[in-house]
Amino acid sequence: MRDRSEILAKFDKSPLITCDTTLRDGEQAAGIVFANLEKMRIAKLLDELGVQQIEAGIPAMGGDEKKSVKSIASLKLDASVLGWNRASVEDVAQSIDCDVDSVAISMSSSDIHIKNKLMKTREWVLEKVVESVEYAKDHGLYVSCNAEDASRADPAFLIEFGKAAKDAGANRLRYCDTIGLLEPRRAYDEIKALREAVDIDIEMHTHNDFGMATANSVAGMQAGAKFVSTTILGIGERTGNTPLEEIVMASKHLLHMDVDFRTERLREVAEYVARAANRDIPGWKPIVGLNCFAHEAGIHTDGVIKYLSNYEPYTPEEVGLSRRIVIGKHSGRHTIKQILANKGIEVSDELAGDILSQVRANSIALKRSLSENELIYIYQDFQAGDSDKMRE
Repeated sequence: MRDRSEILAKFDKSPLITCDTTLRDGEQAAGIVFANLEKMRIAKLLDELGVQQIEAGIPAMGGDEKKSVKSIASLKLDASVLGWNRASVEDVAQSIDCDVDSVAISMSSSDIHIKNKLMKTREWVLEKVVESVEYAKDHGLYVSCNAEDASRADPAFLIEFGKAAKDAGANRLRYCDTIGLLEPRRAYDEIKALREAVDIDIEMHTHNDFGMATANSVAGMQAGAKFVSTTILGIGERTGNTPLEEIVMASKHLLHMDVDFRTERLREVAEYVARAANRDIPGWKPIVGLNCFAHEAGIHTDGVIKYLSNYEPYTPEEVGLSRRIVIGKHSGRHTIKQILANKGIEVSDELAGDILSQVRANSIALKRSLSENELIYIYQDFQAGDSDKMRE
């Protein structure tokens, strides 16, 4: 097991610390099952990307799950390997048996969960938190104490929850927006108040039920949260979690953090996880979707041709993608001229306009964009005088 001081030293090196839970919360998405071989590969890829902590699974499930966690812990990755547990000494013992260096200890913090799921009391909750955190610390583990459903918890009790965890030895408190009810302004206010009241490292764990997972995580970071829980592509329960690729690039370009991630491999890793999860990557997916650098509209294409930053917030190479100029209904004359020029064909403005009219007509008729070869065919038809026949 890795020495706890080594983990702390690693975490102190970066302004952005990700605890990626693709292998735990990501796999909990309905219909996703990773083979153990895939879990091993995903863990290696996350480590190579620069993820500082990998939530490898739930050892208390036993069987293949426990075997997988143990195998990942044996890889001797640069990243810390964390096992997820309920606030139970028995669960934590299963994680210890896997030789992980860190544990997440999760307990409901909202009265909704305490009364309707656990059917217990606040006092019982705190007792179990303290008992399990102390047990983990006695065995030399780094401890994240997870306040499940924190966004629906009584703020005063959440502070009491956090202080109990801290006094028992927890290294950080995971603020779980379990059903995605936060909005950024509230996320900022609650994390700021919690940091000031408890004085403990805080991790944002946000869900995307209202499409705000990344925004809420960023707001929490701005309020002082040091850790962010992520998954590749945002896969996870219901509508998913904060996507790793989004939080890394937002931290770099919007918060201007010096993030130590191999961002040029984001598309590669996303492709592997998508294949393992039997999911497609939507073309419009931020950061890793193929349409991130696809330009069709004439005004945008003209702007990009003149100066890339006119319509691109960062370069495609930075995330392992490439730029595509799409030929179709919304193309402009400059696009036609530029693409043909790239093929060694110079055309007048008048001919480019005529070709553009035919491109738009074909695109509408076929209900799709056209390939560069199809553009060449249209040009050749005009040269051969067949353009009138094409319109018939």
